[in-house]
Amino acid sequence: MSKTAGLYIHIPFCRTRCGYCNFYSVTNPDYIPNYLKCLFKEMGAYRRKFSRFDTVYIGGGTPSLLDIRQLQDIIEKIQENFILLSGAEITIEINPADMDISALKTLKDMGVNRLNIGIQSLDPKILTFLERRHTTAQAVSAIETSRGAGFDNLGLDLIYGVPGQNMKSWMDTLTQVLSFRPEHLSCYQLTIEPETPLGKRHQKGDIFLPGEKLGYDFFMKTAETLEDAGYTHYEVSSFAKNTTFFSRHNRKYWEHTPYLGLGPTAHSFIDNRRWWNHRSLERYITDIEAGRSPVEETESLTMEQLRLEAIHLGLCTKKGIHLKDFAREYDYDLIAEKGEILKKLEEEGLIAIQNGYLYPTRAGLAVADSLSLI
Repeated sequence: MSKTAGLYIHIPFCRTRCGYCNFYSVTNPDYIPNYLKCLFKEMGAYRRKFSRFDTVYIGGGTPSLLDIRQLQDIIEKIQENFILLSGAEITIEINPADMDISALKTLKDMGVNRLNIGIQSLDPKILTFLERRHTTAQAVSAIETSRGAGFDNLGLDLIYGVPGQNMKSWMDTLTQVLSFRPEHLSCYQLTIEPETPLGKRHQKGDIFLPGEKLGYDFFMKTAETLEDAGYTHYEVSSFAKNTTFFSRHNRKYWEHTPYLGLGPTAHSFIDNRRWWNHRSLERYITDIEAGRSPVEETESLTMEQLRLEAIHLGLCTKKGIHLKDFAREYDYDLIAEKGEILKKLEEEGLIAIQNGYLYPTRAGLAVADSLSLI
């Protein structure tokens, strides 16, 4: 992977809030014009620190809530402030209810070459439970319309492990989605965050998540089904038709590659330093209008912190950890220091050590968070 930085832009607006979502957004579109002015000022502040990018990811929130002219302005301002390398991966997240073929064709003409569509499910009951504002028909239409607009790199987001969902419902969604042959699939097990509406219902005992055994079965069946369909399971929740369609932007997060995040809550990383912006649109706008940085906090990572992160991130990917590179970069021999526990994990079928790599098996990916605590 290139060490060229990636650019993330957070669009903190949604028409409605989904009950399970903990990503920062507001539902007042009146802020959009002023937000964009501040976003462009923040871009300018980083022109010297970050000069070029080979990936751009516009996420949210709901970027497709912006009109096409506003999205064009964002792309144009990126090009004014930074160098986008030839062949850069440019992704926009869209809600299935938002885009018509004319808008999608305009995005394509602007240089956007990858769409990430928040399908989540094709089961109407699950969509209702998740409080998604699109229907099954709109989800299908969004995929077909994106193809009609000329997009040949589609990523679809799906959620499983939803209260009341059984394996048949989930497999029906997977089967239908596979019929469209998307280039990329992100399949996430539902996580309930305490401060969300769904989290509060869970605390009251109104809803129950699938047990650990069923959650494991969901994960394993998903991986088996998609790998049998020809997809590569390259990260815990990520599947791609082949290496060409791995999310180049997301891999930067996994490999300690520099990245710049703009907008409320956005994180950035370079030279072993990480910082993040306020989780408040009003505070973000106030600071930038006053000529202040909207950064909430900065941390400088020690070699030990970087090493621990590298172990965690590496064991969440199918590629795993290249042992010699790891030893050289972090001055730490994993085999010498952790040999006993690694042998035990290998015997349990959770990891494998081959061709100079330490990597998780499918069963290991299912428990990646605990696996990385070696």
